[in-house]
Amino acid sequence: MSTTAEYLKKLIRTVPDFPSPGILFRDITTLLKDADGLRKGVGVMLAPFAGADLDLIVGIESRGFILAAPMALQRGCGLVLIRKPGKLPAATVRQEYQLEYGSDAVEIHRDAISPGQRVLLVDDVLATGGTMAAAQQLVAGLGGQVEGISFLVELLALKGRQRLGSCRVESAIQYE
Repeated sequence: MSTTAEYLKKLIRTVPDFPSPGILFRDITTLLKDADGLRKGVGVMLAPFAGADLDLIVGIESRGFILAAPMALQRGCGLVLIRKPGKLPAATVRQEYQLEYGSDAVEIHRDAISPGQRVLLVDDVLATGGTMAAAQQLVAGLGGQVEGISFLVELLALKGRQRLGSCRVESAIQYE
C-alpha cells in the first residue's frame, strides 16, 4: 500500500457492530473533515484516470456526491447524480438491483448523459457491488461509455469488483 493510502486509511474511523452486530463499519466522515485527507483522497481517486478522456463524473448517492464534485471540478467535467428513487425532479430512468434480502433501485435523469459521452463513475465504498453495477446499467442505457470506476474504499472480502465486469475499477484504500 502506498504511503498516501496508509495516511488516508489512518483517517478512517472503524465503528464495530454498525449498522448491525458483527459489522465493522468504515466511517469516512473522519477523513472528510480533514482538509488534507479530503484533498489527497480526491487526488488518489483521480490519479489512475489522469490520461482518460472524460466528459462527466457521475456520483452515486450520497457520499459519492461528496467525492465526485471536487473530482469533476479538478478535471473540468460536468457532474451527474445517481440517486435513490423519488429524489430527482425531472423524468428519470430507474434500475433495480438485488440485495442479499430484497431489492433496491437507483435513478438518473433521462437527459443526464448523451450517447457517446465518456463517464467516470464514483462512490465512496465498494462492498458487494450491487449499486455500482446498477449505475453502470443506467449509464449504458443512456448511451454513455463508462471509462472507469473509482472508489475511496474497497472491502475486498465482499468481492464486489466481480459484479462490475471488465470495466476498469480503482480503489484508493483496501480492507480485507
